[in-house]
Amino acid sequence: MMTERAPHQLHSDAITDDPPMDDVALLAGVASGDSRALRHLYERHAGWIAGRLRLKMPPHAVEDVLQETFLAVWRGAGRYGGSGDVGGWMWGIARRQMALWYRRRGQEPVGMVEEWVPDTRDISHEVTGRIDLDRAFDQLGDTGNEDRQLAEAYFLEDRPMRELAERFGIPTGTVKSRLFRIRRRLIAALEREPGQ
Repeated sequence: MMTERAPHQLHSDAITDDPPMDDVALLAGVASGDSRALRHLYERHAGWIAGRLRLKMPPHAVEDVLQETFLAVWRGAGRYGGSGDVGGWMWGIARRQMALWYRRRGQEPVGMVEEWVPDTRDISHEVTGRIDLDRAFDQLGDTGNEDRQLAEAYFLEDRPMRELAERFGIPTGTVKSRLFRIRRRLIAALEREPGQ
């Protein structure tokens, strides 16, 4: 059983700064108190978990629930049974944290059960939307363009501004102002008809 430790008491003997490819090994590192292993799991899974949470709850609550999820991963890593995907196990924790968030506010969580239902909808609107989005991002330049890389990291990969500031070597305030300008360019591109 893992004992809880304060962040300043963490040790990190087991995992190096190079993340192992295996989530199970990372989770074992977390169970032994390795904060770097937790950081690697966070970097690997936080984006998609946050994206799924955004589909099911108010945007202002996502960061809190995400933090509670990874705190629960930290506390419960030793209880992972080894059956099933680590990402799926973490999504189960995120769903429980989301349900707790709703219940604390006297609300019943809606849409929590994700059953497979045959998809009979017309996806042409989604495809058109994706084409429009690709066209808008093309207006930012090629894939090597720093504005495009910044926009893709923020809007598509859901990376936090602090991380972007570190990645691009610019202050957080500069990231915010550039994203504001980029957002206006993307909106203008989406409002234009194709071929204009």
